[in-house]
This record gives sequence, structure tokens and C-alpha cells, in this order.
Amino acid sequence: MTDTYIALEIAANFEGVKYKTLAQRIIRDPARYETKAQPRESGGKAEIMVAVSSLSPKARRAWRAAQKADGRDAVINSRTTEARPWYVDADLNHYIEQNRRAYYEAVETANVVQRFIDYSGDEPKATVAQRVAAELGISPQSLYRCREKLLEASAWALRCAAEDGQNHDHFKVLALCRKPRAKETFPSLNAEQRAIIENIWFHKDFVQNKPTVELLYGQFEEAAKDRGWETYPSVKTVGRYISYLMDSPGVSSAHYLAANGLREWKNKKQVKCKRDTSTLDVMEYVVADAHTFDVWVQYTTPNGKVKAIRPVLVAWEDVRSRRILGTIVCEHSNTQIVKESFIKMVYETGCVPLEVHMDNGKDFANHETLGQDRKLRGMETPFMDAEVKGFYLAMGVKRWSRSLPFQPWDKPIERAFSTFCLRFSSKFSSYVGTLTASKTEAKRNKNIKRMLERGELLTMDEFMEVLQAFLSQWYDTHKHEGLKELGERWTTPISLWDNEPHIQRPAPPREYAAMLLMKPAQAKVTTQGITKFKTLYTADELAHYVDQTVGVRWDVDDVRRLYVYDKEGRKVCEACSAELMQFGERVSEAALEELHRRKNRQLSDVRAILEQYRTPPELRLDPSQPAAVGKLDLMIGHAPKQKVVALPADKEYRSETVSRKKKSTAGDEFLTEKAGAALERLRAMNE
Repeated sequence: MTDTYIALEIAANFEGVKYKTLAQRIIRDPARYETKAQPRESGGKAEIMVAVSSLSPKARRAWRAAQKADGRDAVINSRTTEARPWYVDADLNHYIEQNRRAYYEAVETANVVQRFIDYSGDEPKATVAQRVAAELGISPQSLYRCREKLLEASAWALRCAAEDGQNHDHFKVLALCRKPRAKETFPSLNAEQRAIIENIWFHKDFVQNKPTVELLYGQFEEAAKDRGWETYPSVKTVGRYISYLMDSPGVSSAHYLAANGLREWKNKKQVKCKRDTSTLDVMEYVVADAHTFDVWVQYTTPNGKVKAIRPVLVAWEDVRSRRILGTIVCEHSNTQIVKESFIKMVYETGCVPLEVHMDNGKDFANHETLGQDRKLRGMETPFMDAEVKGFYLAMGVKRWSRSLPFQPWDKPIERAFSTFCLRFSSKFSSYVGTLTASKTEAKRNKNIKRMLERGELLTMDEFMEVLQAFLSQWYDTHKHEGLKELGERWTTPISLWDNEPHIQRPAPPREYAAMLLMKPAQAKVTTQGITKFKTLYTADELAHYVDQTVGVRWDVDDVRRLYVYDKEGRKVCEACSAELMQFGERVSEAALEELHRRKNRQLSDVRAILEQYRTPPELRLDPSQPAAVGKLDLMIGHAPKQKVVALPADKEYRSETVSRKKKSTAGDEFLTEKAGAALERLRAMNE
């Protein structure tokens, strides 16, 4: 290093200072820096050179790094070409798995050849080559070929390291290995034949029927005859090619997509994520769904008919603890059952969940529950009215979300239903196996009709009792695999429920929940009342809302009464089903009197309201003043002096009036005469 000199300008760059700064340092401390003058090739003033050994440690390290980089570039340029060796793009792990013994033998050989390359002793190189070749069991010529391969591999390792910054020293070992033989090349199949085989194998109509290779080969032969091929591969060759294709990455998944459709491919082949439920609080996020059991039970319809049905469970699952809540067993799931199940969950736990996620079915997601059209998948900004924002938000839920159609994997409750099938349903004698298309072989043949006749089926109430016992005695106390995988401290649903913090969101009053259970609708008020279910409902308070649209609610179990609300959500009245008025003599006197009383009450109420708005401001502020003070006359004209009645011009009516007057006068004269006679008799008696 003491004999290496570099230009003053280059030395300044290594030192990280300006040219003049380094020149001034040399002038101030000439003993520290070893310099010399070197004539320039172009003539002129000699160039000042500085010894590398006199530079700072930082500058010396930078110089050595630059020298190494320059040497690496020289090696790369001299020993690499545009043609890439096979080992540059080879998968190291795959090669080791397939050729383990050859690889580790090449490792030993590479170490020996590297020592031969690095040898710098006094012994002649040829003698060393003879000894090393004998050690490896090869000829000296083979040793020199190995050396060239190793040097070329070193150059490629440097080149790839410069490109991606990774270590590629394994190139030196692979360079001494034999290039793997290309497999599955199928030389007897040309490009056209391969394309036809692939077109047939992946054709939509062909693949949906789960065809065999023999059926494929039959169509391949027909294509060969149509194209006039004299020779074509055998069925065994085509079969091997199909096996090779199906083992290729992604081909099997594409074949499944063509055979089963997008829905099944998403369900069975698409890679999905796993969510961390440990970040949730208990009752922060709940999921709802309905499950049809593979068990038949005895069910009595409202009209008394007894039949066998497969019961449907409507329930909610707390995602954090995996507890099943709000369980209701019914014949068919509907919106009313879903609402009752939600309210049951809320008052069982004493808490309203922050967010609910539900199935995409119309019984869970509709205008009544969501407050918006179910075609809109995202939750819109809710209003204040309970009917507008829907059942879930009216109960206090902050957010709701829905599953995409036929994509059940975002509902953890589906896994709980699978547990029910394995651990619960199969215990019943009326179990008939799963009826899903993907597991048709699991069906069990049972004579359910005869079992119903013999009384062997459980009733709905008995089935519900067994289900509740299963949930409390086994499901809640059994270790949950999902909780174990997440590393939860509490691995049973009930223990996690009891020991982890709950979200604090109290339930609304029960009266409010009972109101939300009623079916909501809009109705127009007519002069007769409200017509709903082909029935007329009436109340005196409806007189103030004639020709207006109001909100109504009713109990599904009792439609004799409607609860009426105005557009602001305030309760107006309770309208009852009215008795229709008959005609003629069929009208009862009591009904007629009640009708007139109701009409008079309505008229009095309207007149009172009118009088209130006509009251002058003086009387509104001081009611003790005379009633005539401050009245307003807003019309222009004379006040009428007396009432004027327009008489009909009909002659018959006028003649009838004259005759009535004459009869009235004649009656007066007769009474006067009778009165005079009576007075005379009284006087005679007194005398």
C-alpha cells in the first residue's frame, strides 16, 4: 500500500472533502502525507500524487472498496456472456431434493478445486494438478475443465449479486453438477396435438360430466381423422400428458373451476384469510344464520294438523367467545322469527352488540330489518325514525354487514352448525344424513312417515329441550379448536364469556322492543279510516289525518288493532277494526247513536281547534277581557241586517203555504169564541 499513489483529486473524494481543502492540509502538515510529482502525458505542470497509506482510515476503506468493485466488474465482463447457464435459473431446493447425493459430492469437489485455484506455492502447477486430479479420481484435463466452470460460476455469482444483492455462491457447486435431464417433454406430441388435447380436456360441456381419459381419446381420434393425420399418439401417451398437465401448478384448480363453476371454486379452492377474533370484546361482533337440521320431528300446525318436518334453528353467535345465543327453533325462518331471536339474545345477555353480520337471505336482510333496499349492499346513513333506519339500528346496533351470496366462509357460525351435524344430529333415530349435494353419499334412508304414525318422533318442544341441554352441557363447556388456535387463555365458550370483558351497551326498554316486533307499514287515512288486510280500522283521532299517509304497526298474532304513528314517529292512536254499518231497517239504534256521537265529537274537536286559532292575541295573553274586544274584521262590505231566505218559485209550494196560513187563522177565531163563553159562565156563577 505504501507504493500505491493516487491523484490528489481522487484522494479528496475518498476523504470526503474538497480538492483545495486536502491541498491545504498537505501544505500545513507535509510530514503526514507522502506525495510525489508525476508528469502529465499531455504536458504542462506535473500532477501531485498522494500515497494511499498516508490517507485516513476512512479514505483507505473507501479506496479498497473501489478497487474490489473494479476487480469484480473486470471478472464479470471477462467470464460471463449473454447465454445464461442452466444453474442460474435453477431452483436450488428442488435440485437438492431430486439429486441429493450428486449435490453433496459436488460440494466436496468444489472445495478441492478452489484450493487448487488458490495455490501459490513453489511447486510447479502441473505437478499440483496431477496430484489433485488423482485425489479426485479424474484426469488433469477434467480438473482444468472444472476450474474453468468454477471460475465462470464465480463470475455469474458476482453478476447476480450485483443485480439483486443476494449471495449466489451455490452457483459454484451447481456448475460442477450434471445438468438435470428434461422430463415430460413428450416428443411424440407436437404443438397442434397438445393444443387439441387441452381444448377437449378443458371444454366446459366436456369437463362438467367428469369424463375419463378414454372418452377424451375418443374425441381426440375424431379430431385426428378430420385433420387427416396418418399417425397420432396412443391412449397411454395422451393419459401421461393429462397426468403431467394436472400436476402442473394451477392446472388442477383451473380444471376444477371449469368442472364445478365459480361458486364451488371460491368455496373449495380459493385461498382466504383468517381473522384475529382476540382483538374483539365479548358481544362486540355477532353473526346470525339459520340452520336446517338433518333430523325429523313432529310438528303441530296452527290448524291442528300433525306432520313431520325438519326443524330450522335461527341463532346468533358471539364471534369472540363462540357462544350460541338467541336460539329459536321453527318450521320456516322469516323476518319475525329473526327479530324475536335478536331480541331474545339482547335480553338474555343484557347487552346490544356493536355490529351484526348476517346471512344474505331475505329473512335476515330486507327493508324492515335494514331500513333500506336490500339491493344496496352497504349501510347508508340512517335517519332518526325507527322505521326508516330498520330494526337492527333501532335496537341500538351501530353497524350491520351482510355476507355475499353463496359465500358462507365469513360467518363463523357455519362452523358451529357443522359441529351440530357431527355431535348432535346423528344422535337421533330420525337422522337422515346431510342433504347437501356435495355429500350425497351421507344420506340415510328412514321411513319418516311410519315413524310419525308410530309416535317415534320428538315434538318441537322436546327437540328444543334436548338442543338447549346440548348447548349448555357440551358445546359451551367443550374446548373450542378455534380458540385454541388463536392462543386464547380461555378455550371454552362459557369460560371466555365469563372471564373476558364485555362491551357495555345496555338493552332498550322491553316496551320499545315489543313495538319493534310489530310489522311496520304505511297507510293512507280516508274519511272512513284505514283499510288494511281488507279490514277497516277507525278511531276518532284519525279525523285530523284524513288524506295523509301515516305509519302503522300491528302484532302478527292479533290484527284486530293497528298502532298509528305520524310522519315524525309520534303515536297517534290505536285504531280498532270497525263494525260496518248496515242499510235501512238493519241498522241498530245503538250503532246509529254511536256514529252520531263520534261525528259530533270530531266536529267539536275541529271547532275547538278553529276557535283556538281565531282567538285574538289580547284574549290569548289575558283571558279575563270581554269577548268582543279586539276581534278582527278582515273582509270589506256591509254586515247583513237580517237573515234572507230565498223562497222557491214553485206554484204548488206557494199555494201550500197560503193554505197553511188560512188554517192557522181559523183556529185562532175558534179559540177566541170558546174563551168568551167560558168567561160568561164564570161571571154567572159568581153572582
